[in-house]
Amino acid sequence: QVQLQESGPGLVKPSQTLSLTCAVSGGSITTNYYSWTWIRQPPGKGLEWMGAMIYTGNTFYSPSLKTRTSISRDTSKNQFTLQLSFVTPEDTAVYFCARGPKGTFYGGTYYPGFIDYWGKGTLVTVSS
Repeated sequence: QVQLQESGPGLVKPSQTLSLTCAVSGGSITTNYYSWTWIRQPPGKGLEWMGAMIYTGNTFYSPSLKTRTSISRDTSKNQFTLQLSFVTPEDTAVYFCARGPKGTFYGGTYYPGFIDYWGKGTLVTVSS
């Protein structure tokens, strides 16, 4: 059973960088075939796919967030990290880390696969 747990500050000030870590247990983030994903849900809105890192370490980002988003990993700790820079109140959301089979890269676009394991999510509020 794979388990994912998000951690990080619950409050970030505008223009700062939001940083969240996802600790993974029950499976290695370098296992062939899988992708490790960040998804968020603003209050009252739907889910938004932010980006993913596949087992090779390659990263893919949402075009709308690409210039502000970075995903990295620490294989020794079996965890991966999201950084979102220059945040505004519109970045207030519940942030989830998740796992699923790697998606498809075609024609310059990455198409995420489905999600089979989710973290519980963590609320991050952007406010001064």
